[in-house]
Amino acid sequence: MSSFRSGFVSLDKEIAVDDVPVSGRFPDWLRGTLIRNGPAKFEVGVQHYHHWFDGLAMLHKFSFAGGRVSYANKFLRSRAFTRAEQTGKISYGEFATDPCRSIFSRIATLFTREPADNAAVNVTRIADGFVALTETPLPVQFDPTTLATLGFPEYEQRVPGQITTAHPHYDGAHQTLISYLTHVSRKSTYNVYAMARGSNSQALIGSIAVGEPAYMHSFGMTEHYVVLAEFSFFFNPIGLALKLKPYIGNARWKPERGVRFFVIDRRNGSVISTAQAEAFFAFHHVNAFEQDGGVLVDVSAYPDTAIIDRLFLNRLNQPDGGAVPGGELRRYRIPLRGSHAEYEVLSDEAIDLPRINYRDHNGCDYRYTYGMSVRKDRPNDFLNQLVKIDVHERTSKVWHQDGCYPGEPVFVSAPGAQAEDGGVVLSLVLDSTRDNSFLLALAGDSFEELARAELPHRIPFGLHGQFFE
Repeated sequence: MSSFRSGFVSLDKEIAVDDVPVSGRFPDWLRGTLIRNGPAKFEVGVQHYHHWFDGLAMLHKFSFAGGRVSYANKFLRSRAFTRAEQTGKISYGEFATDPCRSIFSRIATLFTREPADNAAVNVTRIADGFVALTETPLPVQFDPTTLATLGFPEYEQRVPGQITTAHPHYDGAHQTLISYLTHVSRKSTYNVYAMARGSNSQALIGSIAVGEPAYMHSFGMTEHYVVLAEFSFFFNPIGLALKLKPYIGNARWKPERGVRFFVIDRRNGSVISTAQAEAFFAFHHVNAFEQDGGVLVDVSAYPDTAIIDRLFLNRLNQPDGGAVPGGELRRYRIPLRGSHAEYEVLSDEAIDLPRINYRDHNGCDYRYTYGMSVRKDRPNDFLNQLVKIDVHERTSKVWHQDGCYPGEPVFVSAPGAQAEDGGVVLSLVLDSTRDNSFLLALAGDSFEELARAELPHRIPFGLHGQFFE
């Protein structure tokens, strides 16, 4: 039995550690809080969630000051979590799990079912509040100090849509959040919108009408444009509306349709380019920027949607399960005048859950990305190493330790750093040999270990997190 499987075992306890034991030294300048999000409970009573993405959300907080680290966790008290506690049953549909209901119950609830709010994917700030995110447009607000759940933020104005991304972008120059909503209807639309900092209104930038909406987990943003990659994985609008299957069960792989890249002008909402590419799939964009009259879009690409099937829990728990590779780091060139997008491969090292020096390089040319992949000498294992890729030189550095499974790396820039990689990389690592987790700090430039903070317990594999100064 592969050792990574303990990363999919529930954590039931809420724990606080005021002074986590540290080996090595975290930089004195590192002051702030890393908040991570992810599934932590994979069963309710005798019922089990089907997919890694489905488990009930738990927030994890690491606070830094003077080289010291504190930790706390807390379940997100969403409606899904509260109802599960009250009934002992799964009551809300998730990414790949649907409550067990009779056909009569399904028909009776077609027009009354509330959207799922188990926001287990990411965290960010909206209208000066801290929120947990998933792919339904129901961000759940929480207190960043206590991690207490505060409910849903209220909006003065909302853009229509039933599906969104847990990866909105933030334009620091204009202090504006940029995101999109997919409105599923007889004629569906992708609706791109903006929210100014401190505002609780969504302002529509532009819309794109489509017959069948695609599953898009993330998107790209440059100085002037938003880039939507419409992958070859399309929803049946009627199936989504009737909700007779789990969310992702309504999507079908249609490689003959290829991928369309929409380039939307952020200033007026016009679609200035629609470029076609051969079929592929990606969860995560790395970055996008403008160059030589076109837009470059870097993604962690897979040939198809088999990666989704690999992450079903029953498959991961099989003796031969666990081979979860990173994606291929591709750069697509989207012409502003032209209809075909070409790509090149930027590294022979795979990567997923990619991060960059976001504050200084999102939407513009960059050199380094950090992510996770599988060691070449252990290709049938789960994601078991951290990787830093230099996309200019096409070189890479890796960190790994036997029996350890790192999580998404988060880059934190050092104050006054001139170099793009001047800072630290933080990753929450599962140590399967000791059955606990530790927070790892690597030097952003050398990718060598600086410190680790050892927790007394094991944390299930999470998804995304953010560092807040």
